[in-house]
Amino acid sequence: MSIVASAVAPAARPTPPSSSGPLYQQLAGHYRQAISAGTLVPGDRMPSVRALMGLHAVSLSTALQACRELEAAGLLEARPRSGYFVCAPAQPALAPIEEPVPGLPDPAQYVGIHQRISAILARSKQHRINLGGACGAPELYPTDALRNAAVRALRRYPELFGTSVESDGHPAFRAALARHALRSRISVSPEEIVVTHGATEALTLALRAVAGPGDVIAVESPTYYGLLQILESLGMRALEIPCSPQTGISLEALELAAQTYANIKAVCVVPNLQNPLGCVMPDAHKQRLVAWCAARGLAMIEDDCCSATFDDDAPLSAAKSWDTTGTVIHCASLHKVLAPGMRLGWITAGKWQARVEMLKFGLSRPNETLAQIAVAEYMGTGAFDRHLRRLRTQLRVQREWVAQKVATTFPAGTRLTLPRGGLHLWVEMPGGVSSEAVFEQVLGDGIRVMPGAMFSNSNRFNHFLRLNCGNLRTPELERALDTVAAAARRLAG
Repeated sequence: MSIVASAVAPAARPTPPSSSGPLYQQLAGHYRQAISAGTLVPGDRMPSVRALMGLHAVSLSTALQACRELEAAGLLEARPRSGYFVCAPAQPALAPIEEPVPGLPDPAQYVGIHQRISAILARSKQHRINLGGACGAPELYPTDALRNAAVRALRRYPELFGTSVESDGHPAFRAALARHALRSRISVSPEEIVVTHGATEALTLALRAVAGPGDVIAVESPTYYGLLQILESLGMRALEIPCSPQTGISLEALELAAQTYANIKAVCVVPNLQNPLGCVMPDAHKQRLVAWCAARGLAMIEDDCCSATFDDDAPLSAAKSWDTTGTVIHCASLHKVLAPGMRLGWITAGKWQARVEMLKFGLSRPNETLAQIAVAEYMGTGAFDRHLRRLRTQLRVQREWVAQKVATTFPAGTRLTLPRGGLHLWVEMPGGVSSEAVFEQVLGDGIRVMPGAMFSNSNRFNHFLRLNCGNLRTPELERALDTVAAAARRLAG
């Protein structure tokens, strides 16, 4: 055959995997596998019926039956005049974690800070696969676009590295953050924003602004272990308040705690996609909590790092949006949603703004400028919103896949509540399974998990695990999850 003839000859058509079932079931199985493997993800458009006929040499009836088979299985949805689209798979058949979190005998309990967190972190530095973090894979972030923006910034400002930095952050970056805050219904001027080294420094500044050594800070239980480390470093005491996997911190328990502990200086919460539970506080609860803190003259410190990963296009409202008295100190970061390597955070501190500005200058001086200029340029384009949409879709797919793995491989009695955003799952294993024992067993295989004991100063959550969903699905990752599940099954007996 000549080159010309081969160029116009019809290509061989791929056929569905062989099966003993009818042809439409074979075709449906082919695309079921593609959806399961992540080749087609929720939101992707399926080939049209006519395209399926051509691709697989099947009749109109067979192509339609295959699509209807997938639709009946909940894998496709038909949209008028648009065709079929992949939809999210059904949630795994696991019972949700109880509300409130089990094992809390008192409405609140103060417990001393132990060395367990630091010991676990030190032991898990060497690992091949990190199932314990709460950050995405590098491929999820626009690294090329940010690198190009940084190169352009250096060309525009060739003397940048020899120039003093702005005291509270670069004006263009602060303006970009103020515009971004509008998504969460926060109205703040660029001058009211202080750029920080991630949310960790923002939280540290907030706590130092409102409290001192020996003071009590009400926190969620469970809570992010980094907050417990900050409180320990500042000599402050954590008062743990029960937290619901559905609605966040218990306002009733907080009220009871305030009647017992008169020296509470602040309430530190994550209203949107709480770490580690992944819950979202209802707007009515946010409003009540802000009003409660204002009435008592307490600072409310709001940690917001993941709300941009919420599944819905309609953004979540920050508790700060109900603040009319400067009661809420809002701390945020781009670490999890845009650029983990840049460690860019920010704080707007209400009535404590001047003190936070002084503390920031005294503790660490301003952030370097190059990253701020590059990110400000990127955030000012439509590419930022497109990135966030892609990130939300990918994280949803990965969360659902990890949840399905847990449902099918972990021991009987395992429970989880699938969150509607974020980068992790909070998994409750049967009571006899120690998450620290799971940690020890899989660490030898180069796998890092985050035991539940990290998220409290007590032993209330030792049978819980936080699992990272930010890693891309690979055979190696699947084997790692199987290894963790096998360890949990052995311990369950």
